[in-house]
Amino acid sequence: MRYAINPWMREDTEVDTGLARAQWETLIDAYRDHGHRVEFIEPVVGLPDMVFAANSALVLGGRVFGSRFHAPQRRPEQLAYERWFKAAGFDVHPPESVCEGEGDLVPAGPFVLAGTGFRTTRAAHQEVQEFFGVPTISLLLVDPYFYHLDTALFVLDDQNIAYYPEAFSPGSREVLQRLYPDALIATRDDAMAFGLNSVSDGRHVFVAPRATGLIDQLTDRGYVPVPVDLSELHKAGGGIKCCTQEIR
Repeated sequence: MRYAINPWMREDTEVDTGLARAQWETLIDAYRDHGHRVEFIEPVVGLPDMVFAANSALVLGGRVFGSRFHAPQRRPEQLAYERWFKAAGFDVHPPESVCEGEGDLVPAGPFVLAGTGFRTTRAAHQEVQEFFGVPTISLLLVDPYFYHLDTALFVLDDQNIAYYPEAFSPGSREVLQRLYPDALIATRDDAMAFGLNSVSDGRHVFVAPRATGLIDQLTDRGYVPVPVDLSELHKAGGGIKCCTQEIR
């Protein structure tokens, strides 16, 4: 790796780029096999984290709230993604504060759940609420391994979520308990296996295969787990959701 900007990254770690690409293509195939449309952005040489497209923006109601990355190494991605959205016919609102897109902004029914503590700032949460007019609920992350909200929580459907409580401050845990008393609660093992960096379409849940306890819980709740192994990308601190920017 060329640099390390989160606890999962190690500069001396060797990444099998062929395997990483094959795993990424498996994710694309899984989405298409389940009826989802997939679009692509051309990679830019020297910007390896562009694969984590979720961090580029939040798209909600056809409106795009862009990114302003915390790490200098990722800031050039902002322009590349802005160009893609504009070419696709979207206007892009650039944030004034540090904001890392769907990494920390998770639409959940009538709310946007918004993470802070390591990357996206609380000021950005306020910008999001003003821009979309959607109640935006700040949640404080406290464990560096779960530096983005999408590593600690994902939306199952419009009514419910799955999350790992210990990734959050006591007050934020209480907020989640009040909002989602029937939430699916993940263990640390499943969270560390990137089980919560998942994507749900309301029935199928694209999930890391090593999150076996979470997969069992999903099955018990009536969801259909679709295991997709992105173990090479885990070395950079990302998984299924990190690679997926949802266009709503």
